[in-house]
Amino acid sequence: MLPPHRVVVAAFPGVELLNVTGPAEVFSVATRVAGSGGPGYTVRIATARGEPVTTSSGIRLMADLSLDEVAGEVDTLLVSGAVRVRDQDVEPVLDPGIIDWLRAVGPGVHRLGSVCSGAHLLAAAGLLDGLSATTHWRTAARLAADHPLVSVDPDPIFIREGRLWTCAGIASGMDMALAMVTEDNGPGLALATARTMVMYVKRAGGQSQFSVPLARPADPGDPIDDLRTWIGEHPAEDLSAEALAARLHLSVRHLSRLFRRRTGTTPAAYVESVRIEAARRLLQDSTHTLPEIAALSGLGSVESLHRAFRRRLGTTPAAYRRRFH
Repeated sequence: MLPPHRVVVAAFPGVELLNVTGPAEVFSVATRVAGSGGPGYTVRIATARGEPVTTSSGIRLMADLSLDEVAGEVDTLLVSGAVRVRDQDVEPVLDPGIIDWLRAVGPGVHRLGSVCSGAHLLAAAGLLDGLSATTHWRTAARLAADHPLVSVDPDPIFIREGRLWTCAGIASGMDMALAMVTEDNGPGLALATARTMVMYVKRAGGQSQFSVPLARPADPGDPIDDLRTWIGEHPAEDLSAEALAARLHLSVRHLSRLFRRRTGTTPAAYVESVRIEAARRLLQDSTHTLPEIAALSGLGSVESLHRAFRRRLGTTPAAYRRRFH
């Protein structure tokens, strides 16, 4: 009988309850579905001193061990996130103790992941530098602004970069956990787990967590937000940096600086996200052919459509249509 796969979920005061319990439940159900002698998981919750913590919902969460007691080989370490709401703005909670602990233990973990704004903790510990990552759409721009070495994509529900996994949070943490079960034990156990939990069999990591134009609330009268709206309405137009800069009577360099400050990403990356979203809507909701979709979405050719889907979503347009049409 194989030894159980060790999962530790790090939590702290104010954490979102489902960020912790959602993935934990997926691993627990997978273990029960596998049955005696099958591949299984042990899940432990770790807090600073092994103390109970009060979650954002007010429910107290019991811990199994302290951070210092997370010893030996940990197969999967998940870091949950928490946010504060101030004047209708949402900001991630950056727990210094968790960050220092991650710097020490993160490099030695076989698989490391964050749930929701937990990506901010991984980034603050320097563990996401040079990688692509996602987080909840409401804090994605902050993550990009605070950590320019991290390539932030606010669109997918989860992203895997080698041993590093990040997800949009809340319910998407369960999708990420199902993908981990697939990686560990194959699609059969993940399918049976999803059916037992009455979940969608497996949402692909490339499925959008939120509409790209709405990923950051618009500010009426802001020229960058007006430009974002126009881009979303005209994906097939010339959306080169030069054309966008000319539209606002700015230099390309000045536009890029303002755009990144406002959105947390570059004009080119934003345009590609909008065009991919347009293509996905057409794949889901229309009967247009792939050449027609490539033209209508502004991606140009079927080859460009395929490259964009492979690079950003890890799938093909045809496979995406089969799953979501």
